[in-house]
Amino acid sequence: MTGTGSRRLYRSRDDRWLAGVCGGLADYTGLPARLVRFLFFLFGWFGVGEFVYIALWILVPKEPGV
Repeated sequence: MTGTGSRRLYRSRDDRWLAGVCGGLADYTGLPARLVRFLFFLFGWFGVGEFVYIALWILVPKEPGV
């Protein structure tokens, strides 16, 4: 997070299983990463989660290096 108080969505470098999308969403929303992963699994069961995950993987930049 920057000093100006604005938040940006990034793919996580530390909390990741595949591409860091769920870890980044968890950081952005304040939800536990385990819950975000479960929700993607649940949406994937209905055929939507995979497409949303891949789209976010492509569109959301990686978290800047420290």
